[in-house]
Amino acid sequence: MTELGSKARTYVVGAGLALLGLGGALYLGAQASGPGLAEVPATAAFDASVPFGRHGPLTERERQMAEVAWAFFVNSYQEKTGLANAVGSYPSTTMWDTASYLSGLVSAYELGIIDKREFDSRATKIIATLRNLNLFRGELPNKVYNTETGEKVDYTNKPGEVGYSALDIGRLLIWLRIMKERYPYLAGSIDNVVLRWNFCNVIGEDGRMNGALVSGDKKVTYVQEGRLGYEEYAAKGFQLWGFSTDAASSPDPYDFVRILDVDVPVDGRDPRIFKNQNYALSEGYLLEGIELNWDLVGDRSNQPGIASDGWRADFADRIYEVQERRFATTGILTARSEHQVEGAPYFVYDAIFADGYNWNTLDPSGVYQPDRAAVATKAAMGMWALWDTPYTQLLFDYVADQYDPDKGFYEGVYENGNGAIPLASANNNGILLATLLYKVQGPLLRYENPFTQVWDTANAGTDLRANKCHPKIISGPQPHEPLPDPGNCPAGLPPAEGQAGFRYCRPAPRPLPPEPAASLPSCTAANPACPADEATP
Repeated sequence: MTELGSKARTYVVGAGLALLGLGGALYLGAQASGPGLAEVPATAAFDASVPFGRHGPLTERERQMAEVAWAFFVNSYQEKTGLANAVGSYPSTTMWDTASYLSGLVSAYELGIIDKREFDSRATKIIATLRNLNLFRGELPNKVYNTETGEKVDYTNKPGEVGYSALDIGRLLIWLRIMKERYPYLAGSIDNVVLRWNFCNVIGEDGRMNGALVSGDKKVTYVQEGRLGYEEYAAKGFQLWGFSTDAASSPDPYDFVRILDVDVPVDGRDPRIFKNQNYALSEGYLLEGIELNWDLVGDRSNQPGIASDGWRADFADRIYEVQERRFATTGILTARSEHQVEGAPYFVYDAIFADGYNWNTLDPSGVYQPDRAAVATKAAMGMWALWDTPYTQLLFDYVADQYDPDKGFYEGVYENGNGAIPLASANNNGILLATLLYKVQGPLLRYENPFTQVWDTANAGTDLRANKCHPKIISGPQPHEPLPDPGNCPAGLPPAEGQAGFRYCRPAPRPLPPEPAASLPSCTAANPACPADEATP
């Protein structure tokens, strides 16, 4: 078997800084080697202006891939509303999938697949639809909308409402902020979308994120939402709009599960107590790297070769490393994420770890579905963009031609040899386009809008902001704490536990024990965000 090697990567990790690059003078330790893995010596000097992973113009093949991925949004587009279907021709979407469409739209424009006129036409139409959505109980966007009509619906695409997802809204907020920064002329319209929203229940006083559920008797319950990986990613969406998410942004409670000599980070909340699975998946970490560079919100240092939110970069690298090692050990190409599947159960969580087991593929009801394990196209392309290694080139070669030229890229390829998953989705194709734009431009969030923002000035001197729990207005630009000097990281530190050969300055704190389960109240009369006819005494 041909040996695969990960390029040597150096880190300064923790509350301050994570440095990922080709070693040189800052090289602190070679990548751990294992079966089928070869160390590659550090040769290039570190340059903080060079993004992680692959960078440069698209090849002819990559350009064709971008055009195929955009074909999905040509065919799934709803002219009346400006929305795009989440899967194929079925006229339904979520806010997560809508963010993925915005990801595809921005990427297609920046890569020159569509011109400014088409971009502006699509952008202004979808912004207008988002501005006028019928919100869940007047608070936030419902979990599901009909793309043809723009009306809120239930899971059968019939008129109704099912609650809202804090994770979905957090991802949408990230992409609305990316668009505001890149295209200042759209910022006022985008701000008017978010100004309608009521955030009183979605962000708790301690900074936790809560989703809304509707019970059979139509009562609303707000429950903590998010697990390690996705929770912190979505929290950055709220942070980008000025909200405090201290609890949601912390890794605690978490633990490490040792798989193939890698300490894999997993959520420490017991699913038996909290009634929510703790899947260890790739997507949240990959999206944060591609879109936000694993940076602290507000980091305007313009150093894409340094990830200032250190532990996020550390955990992302562990998630990547264990998947490469699985291939090196077993020969099974591995790029795991949740994904659609044809036929029942229609959707699976293809986890690195879940429910006490490694490489566990579960459907939403928790049933083991090993035949649905797959190399997910979006995960393969995300790893290819962020880690420039022979292994990720193998992943690229495996998925790069798995598409219908008129419908977009398939969800992935089954691990067991059953071929491609013959479904195309907004999430998969939008993320794929973003990975290609990342190669050309680096991290997708760019702080480029110097103008006064409607979001920061609207309703000043009134109680409207407080009534919707919007952040307080802060006048003028705020100073940001400077990043530590990566050159001050001392050499010769002992290897971080579970990652032989890796060395860290300022490592993430050791896991804390899980917290006891806490029940969250239903909608009550004391909550001003609850409609009176839905409140309980």
